[in-house]
Amino acid sequence: MAKIVAEQLVEMLVEAGVKRIYAVTGDSLNYFNEAVRKDGRLEWIHVRHEEVGAYAAAAEAELDGIACCAGSCGPGHVHLINGVYEAHRAHVPMIVIASTIPTHQMGMDYFQETNTYKLFDDCSSYNQLITTVEQAPRMIQAAIQHAISKKGVSVIGLPGDISELKAHETHTSTQVFRCNPVIRPSNMELQQLADLINNGKTVTIYAGIGANGAREEIRALAQYLKAPVGYSFRGKMNAQLEAPYDVGMTGLLGIPSCYQAMKEADVLLLLGTDMPYDEFMPLDNKIIQIDTAEERLGRRAKLAMGLVGDIKETILALLPLLHEKTDPAFLDSFGKFATKVAESLHEYVEDSGKENAIQPEYVADVLNTHATSNAIFTVDTGMSCVWGARYIHQIGDRKLLGSFNHGSMANAMPMAIGASLAHPERQVIAMCGDGGISMLMGDLATIRQYNLPIKLIIFNNRALGMVKLEMQVAGLMDNQTDMENPDFAKVAEAFGIPAMNIRKPEEVDAAIAETLKVDGPFLLNIFTNPSALAMPSHITAKQVMGMTESMAKLILGGKMDEVFDTIKSNYKHLKELI
Repeated sequence: MAKIVAEQLVEMLVEAGVKRIYAVTGDSLNYFNEAVRKDGRLEWIHVRHEEVGAYAAAAEAELDGIACCAGSCGPGHVHLINGVYEAHRAHVPMIVIASTIPTHQMGMDYFQETNTYKLFDDCSSYNQLITTVEQAPRMIQAAIQHAISKKGVSVIGLPGDISELKAHETHTSTQVFRCNPVIRPSNMELQQLADLINNGKTVTIYAGIGANGAREEIRALAQYLKAPVGYSFRGKMNAQLEAPYDVGMTGLLGIPSCYQAMKEADVLLLLGTDMPYDEFMPLDNKIIQIDTAEERLGRRAKLAMGLVGDIKETILALLPLLHEKTDPAFLDSFGKFATKVAESLHEYVEDSGKENAIQPEYVADVLNTHATSNAIFTVDTGMSCVWGARYIHQIGDRKLLGSFNHGSMANAMPMAIGASLAHPERQVIAMCGDGGISMLMGDLATIRQYNLPIKLIIFNNRALGMVKLEMQVAGLMDNQTDMENPDFAKVAEAFGIPAMNIRKPEEVDAAIAETLKVDGPFLLNIFTNPSALAMPSHITAKQVMGMTESMAKLILGGKMDEVFDTIKSNYKHLKELI
């Protein structure tokens, strides 16, 4: 029996290295679903919400280089969008199968009709609709090739009636080409770069996710130049080095040592980073940016040089041209500064909190202590990101995933699903906010159905903590940030996932240690301090005034207890503002 287009699609996805499809099946997806079942080489993961499927696929794509999700016509497409935006902005190769209405009904305002071109155009590198069987193999190959080469999202619009037609064999290539060219600046550019670095007395290195795979080369460069090394959140697990080189992160979730090391260096090397917060970039030193994407050069900082190159290959070619720096004073001073900041952060760990107000810093530190050296962490956007950034460290081959560019809530649990399915041999820990877990709670059923050994750690502060901080530093009274939550442990148990509520700080260490040993999923609902805040790496006078103003408004509004709790919980941060 001749194969149909849906079966042709499955064959090509398998050849491209796709392992599973994250989707909610139905109507226009049914022939594709049946083709997956008959072929047997792909696993259909039945998520409860397409957004979860897209986030799960984004996580798998970041870890393994390609993944696929699907949505049926209309609402299925719309539900995918948030996770598709995440993958697109994170530059990970993901295939989206957007099955849609029959071709003869298009343009007729048919039931569940969406315009896939308009809907997905802003969150994809390739976005086409198959309308004939002759197009199918060529478009599928082009979509996969674009996803891999552009490191982005490719959307394949597939009408249900086309998917069941007899497949056409194309005269063009259907295989996928994975090329590994050596990309580095020209010899002349390298010499100019070396001259600039050699003429600078002090150098700071700041690395992002684009430097992934160049950890040892960054270490060699830092040692040769006596340079402190900072990193973006996505770059942390690749670029975090041992003392005295490690100065942490800058940006909204960062610490002062990195901000100051970047500001005070004569030369700042930006390696594979597109950190969006240009207000944290220095203005008065020589900044060099190296990236594989030429269009990113110069959009975050005023550059002395902008170069195109793979970070590993560029460093290897650059090192022989450099003069070794012999004065360790700059490195040592910021190594000591970073140590002092780390000691300050550890003060929050030593003060573990009280009943129903456990310090979240303490929880994150305990997680860091008990997790394996190759654990995969996922973090929700918000305060969970802060605790992950500051207290989860690279001690082996750990990975840390989050919505670092799109900044969406509720990503940690879905990303953990993708990570766990892709790497069942590794410990997967989702650091969830109570707001985040509430949004997509239905997919606890997916975790149970596939018995995924995900450990869900809920930082339950009964508030939208990051929003609360944003409002306060703007001089506003926090409004509608409090949350009345269900008993998350009981909810998890209703889904068939064992769970526990933790209300006392003395229970945390043993509970986390035992949770991580459980063979299967487990949820820990930890009642953290709702007054715990986290200041950014650089605090402006405007933010100081804003915090002061918001505290005054709370006092005048009769909320003295809340003000007292905030000051008491954050005195180590707040004393730096005075």
